[in-house]
Amino acid sequence: MTSNNDFEKLIENLPFFLQETLKKHNSHDQLIEIILDLGRRPEARFSFGPEYLSQKIISWQDLDYVTKRLSKFSNENRAGIERTLHRISCIRNRQFLINGLTCRIGRSIFGTVSVIRDLLESEKSILILGKPGVGKTTIIREIGRVLADELEKRVIIIDTSNEIAGDSDIPHFGIGRARRMQVPKTELQHQVMIEAVENHMPQVIIIDEIGTELEVLAARTIAEKGVQLVGTTHGNCLENLIKNPPLSNLIGGIQYVTLSDEEAKRRGTQKSILERKAYPAFEIIIEINDPSLWTIHEDVALSADYFLRGDSLPSQTRHFSRIEKIQIQCNKPLISYNSFVKVSKNTNELPPPLIQSWVQLNNQKTDQGIKQMTKTLLIYPYCISTNIIKEVFSKIGVNCMVTNNLQKASLIIGLDHHLYQNTKLKQFVLTEKIPVYSLTQINIYELTNLIKLVTN
Repeated sequence: MTSNNDFEKLIENLPFFLQETLKKHNSHDQLIEIILDLGRRPEARFSFGPEYLSQKIISWQDLDYVTKRLSKFSNENRAGIERTLHRISCIRNRQFLINGLTCRIGRSIFGTVSVIRDLLESEKSILILGKPGVGKTTIIREIGRVLADELEKRVIIIDTSNEIAGDSDIPHFGIGRARRMQVPKTELQHQVMIEAVENHMPQVIIIDEIGTELEVLAARTIAEKGVQLVGTTHGNCLENLIKNPPLSNLIGGIQYVTLSDEEAKRRGTQKSILERKAYPAFEIIIEINDPSLWTIHEDVALSADYFLRGDSLPSQTRHFSRIEKIQIQCNKPLISYNSFVKVSKNTNELPPPLIQSWVQLNNQKTDQGIKQMTKTLLIYPYCISTNIIKEVFSKIGVNCMVTNNLQKASLIIGLDHHLYQNTKLKQFVLTEKIPVYSLTQINIYELTNLIKLVTN
């Protein structure tokens, strides 16, 4: 990775007694921001901690010296330095006079998104989550450049606070060939988002800090028009997003559903449950836990469904460093299945000869039985909705059918605790030598993996 932060252009706008100190400092690349508060010593905040820059306290003259060399402060009390990515925010007193400045270092880092290059090429919409200061804006700036320059997409950046492409009318070179639309007022961001789609025909729209219901609605509208979205929002993880009412619509929204007695029994849940309302506007979520450690949810709809059911979330962690080594680890919920009914639980309740015959049959059917099945696989669902199984069939395109006739079944799929309670079924499958797959919980993700397993 390479970095360009225009550091010289920032320090030449600071008081002289700070310029020499900062030029001699050895940790420029770890500097996050410089704090100038009236009547206090100037402070530099690094990734490893804060540090005072001088014994001299900041005066009115020092603050005035800095503000005269900046662009005009906006309604959000933010200003910038021409042709750089640095952001200077001010604190005002009751008379609206500036008595404090936060000079945040803007960096254009090249090579950061190599860890998610495959996700960018998938052309799916991506939402980046992370707490303030973790580097979300830096990441989407680099994403914009890669999509525009390397993947040759028509990219438009909605730059509300001028953090992505700088404060100048000419965008910073860090965004490459991507185009930038500035937003005159924060509350108009959703209008500029829609205007970008209607007037400029983009293939990708990049939005920083989605936070209001109108912006969420605009994002959903853009996604439905077939435009790829890349956005950021505040939040540590997917759970924060789901529990935030204005932002939950980004992942489809949440609603209460009342099930019938039969369906609640089949699912093994209460009658009133939470379910996802619609398809997510963003198909991939990236959680920035640390600048070098990212958690990826490659199927947001699936992860949201898992969370609402109380299951562990399928996710992937990607760790990288400056030596260009990337480590990827997958964390997916395990499926508890066998070629016969699972016997790892409550084995003391079953007669020893029966346990032994189940294990022997399991070993035989795994290698031989399923391979010799007919071309059309007949599945008998036990305490599982046939609609869910049919949805899996259509999703993966397998040659399978659902049957209600146990005598004709090629195999049985059911919940393990229901299968264990049915003694007659256990005796029947032992006699007929029908393989049985048991699942601890029923959902489309586990069923899809199971059907793929038995049909391969």
